[in-house]
Amino acid sequence: MKIAVIQGPNLNMLGIREQHIYGPMSLEQIHEQMKAGAAQNGVELEFFQSNLEGEIVDRIQECLGEVDGILINPAAYSHTSIAIKDALSAVNLPTIEVHISNIYKREEYRQKSVTAAAVTGVITGFGPFGYHMGLMALTQIISEVKAVQAQQQKAQAEAQQK
Repeated sequence: MKIAVIQGPNLNMLGIREQHIYGPMSLEQIHEQMKAGAAQNGVELEFFQSNLEGEIVDRIQECLGEVDGILINPAAYSHTSIAIKDALSAVNLPTIEVHISNIYKREEYRQKSVTAAAVTGVITGFGPFGYHMGLMALTQIISEVKAVQAQQQKAQAEAQQK
């Protein structure tokens, strides 16, 4: 199982910026913890971070046919980016959106996620642990999707034999 982890703008500044909101962990530390958890479950992770909306859209599109699912923190773009939402809808992969802070306790403009309409689920407000929760949810969803696909293929093969 292969999962793309896509990080949006300013997440490269974790551990430095607004620690009272985002905590002291760096993005690299979060990724290292994710790798450890993923390795225990036989999951391969690919990490990508960009401050540029178009690069995030490109990476989402590149996921089609390459990965089984996406774990994304669009950061500030979650509140504004129709382009990222459309890219997520276009690839139609199981996707979990993660936010470190509880966006519903923040400024009014941060309380709406445009991208959430294109994802399987959203995890918000659990700090860096939200990434682990998202990873667990995504691996379960992908496993279920693969099981259904295998069942459908088996039924098709049996129908062709008749």
